[in-house]
Amino acid sequence: MAEELRLVSHWSQRVHEVRIGATKQEGGSRAVTLTVGGQGALPFLFKEGALPHPPLIAAEVFDVIDEDWPETLCRDLDGMSRDPVRWAGTMIKDVQADLVCLKLSGTHPDGADKPAAEACDLVKKVLSAVDRPLIVLGCGDAPKDNEVLPVISEATKGERLLFGDVVQENYKTLTAACIADGHSIVAESPIDVNIAKQLNILVSDLGLPLDRIVINPTIGALGYGLEYAYSIMERARGAALSGDKMLAMPFICFVGQETWRTKEARVPESDSPGWGDARERGIMWEVVAAMAMLQAGADILTMRHPQAIRIVKHAITELMKG
Repeated sequence: MAEELRLVSHWSQRVHEVRIGATKQEGGSRAVTLTVGGQGALPFLFKEGALPHPPLIAAEVFDVIDEDWPETLCRDLDGMSRDPVRWAGTMIKDVQADLVCLKLSGTHPDGADKPAAEACDLVKKVLSAVDRPLIVLGCGDAPKDNEVLPVISEATKGERLLFGDVVQENYKTLTAACIADGHSIVAESPIDVNIAKQLNILVSDLGLPLDRIVINPTIGALGYGLEYAYSIMERARGAALSGDKMLAMPFICFVGQETWRTKEARVPESDSPGWGDARERGIMWEVVAAMAMLQAGADILTMRHPQAIRIVKHAITELMKG
């Protein structure tokens, strides 16, 4: 008779669990809440420890799209990319993404410079259009994000959104808003374990609980520093599982953002006939980068192309069978 397999844990610590979204009973309006983290082992090594929650895919939705996007991507998103509310609804209902990541690029002062009130109104419309949790990202300009994101935080109090990004030089304003309004934070560090840990300490010292912090380690797409990002994530996760609570946070990886600005995903087939079909090339570049990040420990993947999302979502389902 075959010897019964027993679960043996090789690690002393688990990753903090972070919940995103709140139901009506909890003071929000979501149909479900989603939880990431909680791992007691490295990715998909089920015999070594608990892996209670599957990685999530957040569909990227923009208030204003970049006119420089590849033609193949624009064509596949045509009909919805000009309407962020419809875009979000389609990605949840038809593509089956787990949640939405709304990027407020249009608030950037060098771009459309949309005011806080307009951005806040859009967030409310997206929340009304979909019943899944929401990630809200600023434009990347610190002064403007400090003006816009706290307004949205207060207007969505109780929804338990995930706001980002805070960095070491600019974390106090948004962190204070999230503490007051019950939201969570994405903490961005430049591919550096020590900076990631220090930023988590600074954010938690303001009073935000450790189970409301998600690490953005910043990654590269396939061929653009992916190996370095992978090694940094491995080091951080190993330290977390070995007992370092200030690194024991889930990871979010912005795969779509990194993939669709690489030349391999952008160059038309006419300019590189040996590279094959441009559309398929871009999709698979995003898929392969996403799969690598899953093996490195990603808990949330933000992705852009609908077909890439479908492929990776299926892969996650298969991987979680153990």
